[in-house]
Amino acid sequence: MIWINFPAFAITAIILWIASIILNTFFSKKKTLEYFSLIISFIGIIVIFSFIVLLWKALERPPLRTLGETRLWYAFFLPIVGIISYFRLKYKWFLSFTMLVAIVFLCVDLLHPEYYSKSLMPALQSPWFVPHVTVYILSYALMAAAALVAIKGLYYMRIKQFDNQTLSLIDSLVYIGFAFFTIGLLFGALWAKEAWGHYWTWDPKETWAFITWMLYILYFHLRYANPKNHKIAMWLLIFGFITLLICWFGVNYLPSAQNSVHVYSRG
Repeated sequence: MIWINFPAFAITAIILWIASIILNTFFSKKKTLEYFSLIISFIGIIVIFSFIVLLWKALERPPLRTLGETRLWYAFFLPIVGIISYFRLKYKWFLSFTMLVAIVFLCVDLLHPEYYSKSLMPALQSPWFVPHVTVYILSYALMAAAALVAIKGLYYMRIKQFDNQTLSLIDSLVYIGFAFFTIGLLFGALWAKEAWGHYWTWDPKETWAFITWMLYILYFHLRYANPKNHKIAMWLLIFGFITLLICWFGVNYLPSAQNSVHVYSRG
């Protein structure tokens, strides 16, 4: 199993998720089709997960080294977040959003195929590597989902149809996503201590991670101090996610990051 086999898995998942989105959008009132939509969305998740497992086995390492590989995990985690949120709050549109974003990530990998070496640099050969990156990707998926709901919430506010259920979903996603993000920071610090001898060095990647973390802390303070100021809170979430994207891959292209220990590859 190598990346040349990826299109078959990706296209299968994309077709399944597009079918699920169509059923959610145009046939949402029919219970039988609603259940069928959930089933095929879940099958799409299984297809991507199967490729990840087979790729992991073929590479003889976790497929978490480059941006191309992390996009694959993003496409896997996002629909899971959508399904969990659907079962909790019955937001069909949100499930469709998460599948749509997952499709975008798969398409990026399809349009820019990448090939990977089986060997990892010494710093990546650490037991902290897999939990650190996996937890981070899960937190990114949850924060992306929160940002999507925030955009939807701003639209609802514009047409005066905003409801507290939307805010409840946003808070749930941010709380869980922030918890994973914090765990990811801690795992990263332990990994850095083992690999480079320091828990924290204010490397450009670490600096942007701290800025992102503080923005979400600011969101929590705003929600506590002024719980009725929904608009600013949602804009802060969107801005926070943009900062997270810079932290994830944008920082790799900054001049200050050229000598960063976090710039392993630019796939």
